[in-house]
Amino acid sequence: MDGKVGKSWKTAAAPNLVNSALHEPIFSCMLARIMTLLLLIRHGENEYTKTHKLAGRLPGVHLNEQGQKQAQALGEALKGVPLKAIYSSPLDRAMETAAPIASACRLEIISEPDLLEVDFGRWQGKSLKVLRLMKVWKVVQLSPSRFRFPDGESFLETQTRIVAALERIANKHKPQDVAAVVFHADPIKLASAYFLGMPLDNFQRLGCDTGSLTALRIGETGANLTKLNQRPPFEFLKR
Repeated sequence: MDGKVGKSWKTAAAPNLVNSALHEPIFSCMLARIMTLLLLIRHGENEYTKTHKLAGRLPGVHLNEQGQKQAQALGEALKGVPLKAIYSSPLDRAMETAAPIASACRLEIISEPDLLEVDFGRWQGKSLKVLRLMKVWKVVQLSPSRFRFPDGESFLETQTRIVAALERIANKHKPQDVAAVVFHADPIKLASAYFLGMPLDNFQRLGCDTGSLTALRIGETGANLTKLNQRPPFEFLKR
């Protein structure tokens, strides 16, 4: 399911100007200066992720010991990064992951309901081992754009909701601002696919581990995915 992502797309054709000293396209550097940097962070491990079950929107799903260590590592890695704000899904596991980051950066967590996990409907709480035996599992993996969770969301509805939330967050900030956004794996992968211009049906090829960070720049000229599924330390971030 995991895949690698190469250079990000751009919305307009640009001259192929290369800085020979840095081996970095000058146009990309220029775009970075006028884009808000969103750090898309997946929550830490919990007993549902550890035992391969769909927690969905169940209340009371807390970080386990490993998840708490991951959250602390994120807080340490982002200490000194000039975050302007930290947004989080209101679910416990996301808020608990956001807490050490907020403490390290002396920020209040902004709860954002539109960052909620996918509504898995009747699949919520079920084991992936059992779900993989269902015939419809192939649709989930190979043609997710055609799938709706029983009594829940479709992947397209989730993607639309998450993209709108991220656009709204980016629009609250100035170019060059940095904001952390703590939420969930499928929503992060769906957003990454959208801003990369990938078909929704290919989003399962992207990776998003617990306690990982994906760096996305959003601006008027388009979007730029600079890092995918990174674990601390984050040496690419300026302090």
